[in-house]
Amino acid sequence: MKFLLLFFLLIQLVTFGQSADHPTDYEILEVKNSIQKQLIIHPKIIYKDNWHQLPQTLFWRQIITLSPDSCLINVACNRKVLHKVSYHDWIKKTEPQKEFFKDSLKLVNALAAAEKINVTTGKNDFYKIKEVSPNITKGIQLFQEFGVDPWYAQAILLIESPAQLKKSISGAYGAFQLMPGVARNYGLTVNNSVDERESFERSAFGAAQLISRSCIPSVKSILQAHRISFNETDLWFRLLVMHVYHAGATNVRAVINKIQPTQGGQELIKQIWSTTAGSFGNSSQNYSQVALATQLLLHEISTAH
Repeated sequence: MKFLLLFFLLIQLVTFGQSADHPTDYEILEVKNSIQKQLIIHPKIIYKDNWHQLPQTLFWRQIITLSPDSCLINVACNRKVLHKVSYHDWIKKTEPQKEFFKDSLKLVNALAAAEKINVTTGKNDFYKIKEVSPNITKGIQLFQEFGVDPWYAQAILLIESPAQLKKSISGAYGAFQLMPGVARNYGLTVNNSVDERESFERSAFGAAQLISRSCIPSVKSILQAHRISFNETDLWFRLLVMHVYHAGATNVRAVINKIQPTQGGQELIKQIWSTTAGSFGNSSQNYSQVALATQLLLHEISTAH
C-alpha cells in the first residue's frame, strides 16, 4: 500500500514479519526522499489508548522542540505546563523571587501549597530527531537480523545521545549508550586500546542482547511476581523494558514493589512516573515519557509534506 506525498516523500507500508517468538503489532514505514530510503516504525500503538494525549507526552514534545533559551514551568507530578519563561530571565531571579513566582502560579491554578513545581529548559540542542533518522534505519535492520524487536532500536536511538557519539558522566558510550561492563558481558571489547562501543553495529549487537537476554526477562519476572498478565507487544510492557534498560532491573523492581500494582497497563506506567524508589528518580521517570514523545516527532518529521 503506497501513499503519494508532496515534494519528495513517498511512504510505502511494509509489515514486519511475524513469528511465534517475536510477535509484532506495528508497521515499518519505508520513507523515500530525493536522497535515500529510510525506515521508521509507525507510532500507531502510541495513539491507541490515547498515550499521545497524556500531559507527560505533550510536555516532552514541547521540550524536545524548544530552544534551551526558554523554560517551561510545570507541575512535577503530571507535567502540566503552567507558564513559559525566558531562561535568562529566570536565572536572573533570586531564589526567593523564584519561589514567590511558583507560589503565585500555584494560587492561580488552584494547586496545593505542597505541590512540587519544576522548571525545565528546552532541549532541541540535544534531541536531534532529523539527524538520527539514518541510524534508525540501520538500527531497525540490525535488530531484525539479531531477532530482537526493532521497536527498541528506534526508541533507544531517539533518546540515548541521538546522532551524537558522547560518553556520559556514568561512562556509557556509543549509539546505544552501553556501560563498559554491560558491553563486555555481551561480547564487545572494551579496554584501554579498543572500545567497540564506537562501532554502530557492535553497539547495536550489545544493546539487542541486553534487551532480549536481560531487560525483557527481568520485566517478565517482576510482573509475574505480582501476578500481572502481560503481552510483550503491549506498549506499557515495552516502556517497562525501556525503564529497565535505563535504570536497571533492581531499581524498576523497587518502584514496582513500592506501588504494589494488581494489573498492568497505562495506569501502572503513570504511577511509575510519579513514584521514586531506590535510584529510580526524576530522570528515570522521564525516560519512557521521552520515548513516547520522540517517536511521535520522528514520524511527523519523516512524513512531513
